[in-house]
Amino acid sequence: MEESALRREDKKVVAVVGAGLVGALNACFFAKRGFEVEVFETREDIRKAKVVKGRSINLALSHRGRTALKHVGMEDKIVSKGIPMNARMIHSLSGKQSPIPYGKKGQYILSVDRANLNKELLTAAETYPNTKLNFDHKLQDWSAETGLMTFARPHGSKTQTQADLIVGCDGAFSAVRKQFLRRSRFNYSQTYIPHGYMELTMRPRNGEFAMKPNYLHIWPRNTFMMIALPNLDKTFTCTLFMPFEEFEKISTGDEVIEFFQKYFPDAIPLIGAATLRRDYFRLPAQAMVSVKCSPYHIGDKCVLMGDAAHAVVPFYGQGMNAGFEDCIVFDEIMNQFNEDFSAVLPEYSRVRVPDDHAIADLAMYNYVEVIQFLLHMLHMFFSNANI
Repeated sequence: MEESALRREDKKVVAVVGAGLVGALNACFFAKRGFEVEVFETREDIRKAKVVKGRSINLALSHRGRTALKHVGMEDKIVSKGIPMNARMIHSLSGKQSPIPYGKKGQYILSVDRANLNKELLTAAETYPNTKLNFDHKLQDWSAETGLMTFARPHGSKTQTQADLIVGCDGAFSAVRKQFLRRSRFNYSQTYIPHGYMELTMRPRNGEFAMKPNYLHIWPRNTFMMIALPNLDKTFTCTLFMPFEEFEKISTGDEVIEFFQKYFPDAIPLIGAATLRRDYFRLPAQAMVSVKCSPYHIGDKCVLMGDAAHAVVPFYGQGMNAGFEDCIVFDEIMNQFNEDFSAVLPEYSRVRVPDDHAIADLAMYNYVEVIQFLLHMLHMFFSNANI
């Protein structure tokens, strides 16, 4: 077994496991404080990969996420590559559209591309001389007593490294969190919802957006819905949320078109019938899971953040934003307790667990609520308009 170089004695070493959105942002926060930061990621570097694996639901960046980005000097760069969405645009079955603003005039959320945001954050982390990114490192085991970690490498080799603090940012199926499950008084639950999601692409028409770009387009349809978020390349990423049993009823191209003609007729010419027939079967519908756990820490050696601590279903639009807020809350507590991990970690669990659990609950409740609300607003709008 290979051993990594001995850690420096003059600076504490922070190992961030997971180079996704929250892991990459966390690396910036810790590096900015002067820690020796090592980031470990199971996958290859997504900036070099031909195909980026993993989730790709478009992201809605809100104030809480922007605040965290601002703290590491990334807000302006990310905002410049996002598309403002000033309102929801509700599509009725007849094809009529009505906007429902998010808040006061001038307020908006940003549609951002997940892969591009991840790449930008990795590049930002790499600009710090005290940060090292390690790809193709799959965590196999770690010690809560010593901070020693063992990683599997390609071709069967292994490597070990030691850290003063391990930060688990490795997603809903976290390898770091497995160690927590071996300990007493750790609460953990996961819930799969009956709905899955499938992504489809709406390409530009004559070089322009096929629909109005500064909206989150929504097709509410009783127990399911479709949404569409704009991208910089003038495409829309459409996401169909539906019970798995409904997805399973559709097995042929003709059945896809029949389904869309019944529920989303205005979307057929926008996406294209041939594209629908092909792309619907490109990947199976994906599952969505909600994860809750507590506490978020073990002693002074390890802490969980992002989906590793609180994976949420996407119907509240705050999963990424809550993960980014984890970073800034932890940073504030680090200031409060002078970077004393033995005081910081339990305080972080005490402060953060209730808020994250509340967001997870809101996300679960909001799916049914948002459809009922949108259908009600749609009915009111068209009744008042005498349409």
